[in-house]
Amino acid sequence: MSGNLIELQNVSKNFGSTQAVVDLSLSVKAGETYALIGPNGAGKTTTVKMVTGLLAPTSGTIEIFQKNIETEPVAIKKDLAYIPDDPFVYDYLTGREFLEFVGDCYGLSRKETKERLAKFLSLYNLEAVVDGRFADYSRGNKQKTVIIAAFLHQPKLLVIDEPVVGLDVQSQNVTLRLLKDFVKKGGSVFLCTHTLSVAQILAEKIGILREGRLIEEGTLENLRGKAKKANANLEELYLGITGNTP
Repeated sequence: MSGNLIELQNVSKNFGSTQAVVDLSLSVKAGETYALIGPNGAGKTTTVKMVTGLLAPTSGTIEIFQKNIETEPVAIKKDLAYIPDDPFVYDYLTGREFLEFVGDCYGLSRKETKERLAKFLSLYNLEAVVDGRFADYSRGNKQKTVIIAAFLHQPKLLVIDEPVVGLDVQSQNVTLRLLKDFVKKGGSVFLCTHTLSVAQILAEKIGILREGRLIEEGTLENLRGKAKKANANLEELYLGITGNTP
């Protein structure tokens, strides 16, 4: 395979007789954000879970950092972070306990964890709730905590299933700034989202899935050129490509 940070070659995933992902090939370079978009049931979350090693492909190969996700998962996950669409943390831990636990898992000293937490807790205004039980958090504060956990060990790759769902406008802006800065410093982001405005803001490359197949891929300008719509936004292009012209 090539030197891409993420590379999927002819990846398929079946659940019984249902094909969730069909012969999918795509790549993500270092310092790039790739947004995978498509309707419900298109296979986006299944793809994300295969990239993180939570699901094994039925066929095909997935390499992250030029390592096979099935044979070298631990080596890969040291430099990878995953933000799921449903933020999960053990209910009876406090936010601080959970974040310290994450730091411990990645080999950070408590001093390093404390210093990094101070920055993120301030950004997200979580100082007042971080010592409360996670079960008592709002949906937005749960999402913020999981985002902080992902950034804590300074990964090379962020894999995200819906980055801003559940966040207030201010926290959405904080998250978008963090993601842009992360990529500017050489990190890579692979995300799936229904929020097409977020995909348009963040992504250098966009892939459109439908019924498990990649039906279109390229930069926003590439997609505009193919559609012959020079000033179209991503939502207009998406609706046109998927056969639902607005």
